Amino acid sequence: MMQNILTLLAALMLWVAPASAQDGPLRIEITEGVIEPLPFAAPDFVSDSATGAEYGRRIADVIAADLSGTGLFREIQPDAFISRVTSFSSPVQFADWKAINAQALITGAVSVDDAGKLVVRFRLYDVFAGQELGQGLQLVGTQDGWRRIAHKVADQVYSRITGEDPYFDSRVVFVAESGPKDQRAKRLAIMDYDGANVSYLTDSSSIVLAPRFSPNGDRVLYTSYETGFPRIYLLQVGTAQRRVLDTQEGTMSFAPRFGPDGRTVVYSLSRGGNTDLYRMDIDSGASTRLTNAPSIETAPSFSPDGSQIVFESDRSGSPQLYIMPAGGGEAQRISFGQGRYGTPVWSPRGDLIAFTKQSKGRFHIGVMRTDGSEERLLTASFLDEGPTWSPNGRVIMFTRETQGAQGSASLYTVDITGRNLRKVPTDTGASDPSWSPLQE
Repeated sequence: MMQNILTLLAALMLWVAPASAQDGPLRIEITEGVIEPLPFAAPDFVSDSATGAEYGRRIADVIAADLSGTGLFREIQPDAFISRVTSFSSPVQFADWKAINAQALITGAVSVDDAGKLVVRFRLYDVFAGQELGQGLQLVGTQDGWRRIAHKVADQVYSRITGEDPYFDSRVVFVAESGPKDQRAKRLAIMDYDGANVSYLTDSSSIVLAPRFSPNGDRVLYTSYETGFPRIYLLQVGTAQRRVLDTQEGTMSFAPRFGPDGRTVVYSLSRGGNTDLYRMDIDSGASTRLTNAPSIETAPSFSPDGSQIVFESDRSGSPQLYIMPAGGGEAQRISFGQGRYGTPVWSPRGDLIAFTKQSKGRFHIGVMRTDGSEERLLTASFLDEGPTWSPNGRVIMFTRETQGAQGSASLYTVDITGRNLRKVPTDTGASDPSWSPLQE
């Protein structure tokens, strides 16, 4: 990463750590808000065919939307351009881009090969240094998958400039809601992280809750009332094949979540009025009881290394957050602020736990360190709940519900600094999001 871009970002961020090698790239950890987003230009990708040119326009638009949506970048609109990119191989007129204050420039070319595949090439430039950042890349995909290619390009740009892992080429499974509030139909749906390409995984014949992606994104766990009682189902995303995981008579199972190995599920099971946490091996169906208390234990979430579980329990008299070994054992309380805590989710980075908090008549999405320190509330509204992490641990998506008889649920995202609150566009009401890992 070139020095001029890094110098600019160092001025924007409140903490920057140099790499060990003196002449190596800096690794930027963004821990606080940005004073001014970095201006960039993303002209339409060029092509020698009408079909390629249309994809070039669409791809540039998605790249710009991805970067601008982070709150870390600001797009310079095309009507301000002095130079026009007409050839991928032509030299860049850096003076023209400096004149409009573009700090980064993204150029690209699109072609359609003999097999009908899209071939996309792109380059990223540090305008003030007058140099390319890294080497240009070529991506190949189907014409139907042009949005994925655009997300992949944006991921590369984001990572090269910020030093962080990418997250645009990912999906979200959620509960699509329709109908009046007292008779709301709910079905599982899946979409790109930005709300595009929605498809449905179940019908609306029964209530579904709390879908959760597997570690590689090929399966989804969810709770369904299809039998009249809550039961956990495992669904294959590609084929929609599904099966019930827990079939014990006289019990209710809910709040499932995968372990990091993808072969283990931790969940709540209610029997005889008592709710405890259990751990199940998916292949064999064998389950192990992890807690044994008269209180309600629910909403478990594994640490990224699989060694611990954070969960919600009212054993202290009100819902609070606890951590225990993944195999069960003594639990340590980590939430001590005023109010009620729930739905904890461990960050993929392993350093933070996101949660829902209810205090003084308001709901919040917050984060804390794994020992309960440094609690920060990121949102506040009539009802915010159910956080889920982006694959890089930088952004949190959650459900926000509006007040009143006609109130509806929507999905929102917020940066872990508490900045950049944004609504995710969906055609219907939406709740219970679960963010997938980065796609392969």
